[in-house]
Amino acid sequence: MLNYIWGGMILLAIIVAAFTGNIPAMTSAAIDSAREAIMLCITILGVLSMWTGLLTVADKAGLVESLAKKSKPILRYLFPDLGRDHPAHEPIATNFIANILGLGWAATPSGLRAMKVLQKENRVKDTATRSMRMFMVINMSSLQLVTISVVAYRAQYNSVNPSEIIGPGLIITLATTVVAVAFCKILERFKL
Repeated sequence: MLNYIWGGMILLAIIVAAFTGNIPAMTSAAIDSAREAIMLCITILGVLSMWTGLLTVADKAGLVESLAKKSKPILRYLFPDLGRDHPAHEPIATNFIANILGLGWAATPSGLRAMKVLQKENRVKDTATRSMRMFMVINMSSLQLVTISVVAYRAQYNSVNPSEIIGPGLIITLATTVVAVAFCKILERFKL
């Protein structure tokens, strides 16, 4: 469906440009946008490679496992249905750590692993469990200490201070995460 919408918008833009005599301007804008997109991809690739490398080094050094163990009290509160040493704790913690560092794309593999583990124990396969719902809500609210991708975008577009977004980003993502967890806990209490 989305392909039809984008295709229709492109076709409409070409038709309007043809009738208004702006085909050369549209062609120039398309080429400039393509060049800019490639430069943005190269910038983002460099930043993401660096942070992925740091996350891998932290994982190999045992830092991720240590943080996962230290986060067990929080995980027990958020996921009371899971046992003390549940196999989903490690991928959930890894997902949270990646999201907190602003590496949402790096959080995806561990998030998928966590959902597979949670789904194995799900009795009703076509309905999400309470733990699955909580995990998805927290994952979507995405608490971030450092919004790496936004900082990289701002740097690419020559922002005077690309990292000034970190403070407001932290406040907003903290607020959305707290509201999301509170909402889930309220619904759990009323068994809705």
